[in-house]
Amino acid sequence: MPLSVLADSVPGETIVTLGQNLSETQKQSLLAEMGAPSDARIVTVSNQEEHKYLDGTVPNAQIGTRALSSAMITIGEKNTGIVVQSNNISWVTNSMYTNALITAGLKDANIIITAPFEVSGTAALTGIMKAYELSSGQVIPDDVKKVANEEMVKTAELGDSVGNDKAVQLVAKVKEALAKNPNMSTDELKSLIDRLAKDLGITLTADQKASLMALFEKMKDLNINWDQVGNQLTKAKNKISEYLNTKEGQSFIQKLKDFFSALFDAILSFFK
Repeated sequence: MPLSVLADSVPGETIVTLGQNLSETQKQSLLAEMGAPSDARIVTVSNQEEHKYLDGTVPNAQIGTRALSSAMITIGEKNTGIVVQSNNISWVTNSMYTNALITAGLKDANIIITAPFEVSGTAALTGIMKAYELSSGQVIPDDVKKVANEEMVKTAELGDSVGNDKAVQLVAKVKEALAKNPNMSTDELKSLIDRLAKDLGITLTADQKASLMALFEKMKDLNINWDQVGNQLTKAKNKISEYLNTKEGQSFIQKLKDFFSALFDAILSFFK
């Protein structure tokens, strides 16, 4: 049977995951920052759990020896999609978390990720998936957890060289294509990655291509609900479109325009 998560979850239910190595003061501070309700269920995540799903994907030094990343997950109404917000996360972006969580089979939730100080964010996914399992009463297979973590890390690594937005778009577009044709051959997958990278203006190295191929081949071999993945990716895109059409979104776009206009003027004045 395809992986199905959150089937029995109740909209509005909140679960908080706290890193096991946080001090009591840090725990209280993060709970306040996330606005955790007094009746929220609280679970802890250990560094051993983080290593279980990240070992071999990122250097041990990056995972560290302490569990500090924390998160709050509130189950949303049906068909509302996944919304991720974060604070003190320096490497993994909100879109990268969203993409990886969709791969793991999660849907319809509001998620806040934070830490007491700036961290890379690679360990947060472990806690989020643990919270979803407790919420739904269903188990996410370990191999799916591992590939979701691998997707998050490889997207972030690719983002370091081609830009975060393009890296996220490339991975999401490949997954959208897999959702439509999960049985595509290795040659078809290779051609797909090349074509989508070209469309996005991305030049991939041989190592990057091989890394992405290995990731998506693993996904193809797993019992992933590709229909759900496709639906959630569509909802994620719609969330962005809706935001950009709001007053807040338009204000954000205008600020970007003003910034680049000022930057361009500054460059012109330099050459005068």
